[in-house]
Amino acid sequence: MTTQMTTVKISTSLLAFSLLFTACSKNKELAEANVNTTKGTAAIEAGTVQQTIQGFGGASIPIWIGDLTSDQRTKAFSATSGIGMSILRVMVPTSSGQFAAEKPTIDAAKSFGAKVIATAWNAPASMMDGLKLKTSSYGAYAAHLSSYTSSVGGVYAISPWNEPNYSASGWMGATATEVANFVAAQGDNCGAPIMAPEPFNMQQSYFNTYLSNATAKAKTSFVCGHIYGATPYNLGNIGKSVWMTEHYTNSSISGNDWGNAMTAAKEIHDCMTAGWVAYVWWYIRRFYGPIDESSNITKLGYVMAQYARYVRPGYTKIACTANPTAGVYVTAYKSGSRVVIVIVNQNNAVTYQPFTLNGASVTGFNRYYTTSSANLTAAPFTVSGSSFGINLQPSSVTTLVSQ
Repeated sequence: MTTQMTTVKISTSLLAFSLLFTACSKNKELAEANVNTTKGTAAIEAGTVQQTIQGFGGASIPIWIGDLTSDQRTKAFSATSGIGMSILRVMVPTSSGQFAAEKPTIDAAKSFGAKVIATAWNAPASMMDGLKLKTSSYGAYAAHLSSYTSSVGGVYAISPWNEPNYSASGWMGATATEVANFVAAQGDNCGAPIMAPEPFNMQQSYFNTYLSNATAKAKTSFVCGHIYGATPYNLGNIGKSVWMTEHYTNSSISGNDWGNAMTAAKEIHDCMTAGWVAYVWWYIRRFYGPIDESSNITKLGYVMAQYARYVRPGYTKIACTANPTAGVYVTAYKSGSRVVIVIVNQNNAVTYQPFTLNGASVTGFNRYYTTSSANLTAAPFTVSGSSFGINLQPSSVTTLVSQ
């Protein structure tokens, strides 16, 4: 979706001690004595495995707003010095003469281990009748998509339509049946695995109709869509993993607006809780995005990093109490023996959150938190046994990574 078409994102050791995690009952009592928020325990069951995470990312569309610089690519995709994005979304241009513009950022993203997904907003004009793909052009359109993937060195997956159900878009539209018919006929000839149908609103009926075409479903690697106007929800047992491939929270608010960044944090939590495997923001570099036009990582970017740096592709989400305390939202993940917990605290006060962890053994966590005044601040701590607690900073996102 284009910006124009959618205006619719220690000082003293004593203080440090009071804010760190603790497993012992004495410290727990001290924490609880200073916090009045009603709380429940966040129970994590490491043995109950849910979806496999594919990653977190954003889009770069050079022909619309210019390409990312080398510095911006590093800040976007480095998991040590940047946000740690593991997905890059790009556009398939209508002209082959524009294909090369995509390659520098694609190559850079791949060098950091990111997956590249490509979406076409339109077919070449000769293949369209108004805003519809001609049935007689199915083969030519597939060849166009395949040519693109070859020119840029390959992509992880390709989407033949962007929001085909958004009739006011000004780009190529289609019914779910029409998208399915194309994929059934030409899905093997597009040069990359198919991701589809990428509808506006993550419209359930659109997914269901698309997937009712058994041939198209068989040729679809995963389903994807955008949550403009929708709250993340579980699509049910549809037989495919679900990627959220485009959204922004507000194109009129700076990426450094803390309230908006916290809205995005909760949105990422909701997507993961809904069982989805990926979250992709709109423009990577934009004043309302994770990197601004001056190449600075914004508050939104640091919030995304709380997930992207530490919940890497291939990690699995594990069962966890999603909302154990008023204003507190938790998801948990694992890779081998490593456990990662991401906690969004919407409360405007320090909030104590107790945990239990079953099915995994940890002796401590590296803690990273972002607030309106701190970015990925680190504070490791030790635990003993399967129960521990944490004093969450007011209005914050915290990530715990087991040591």
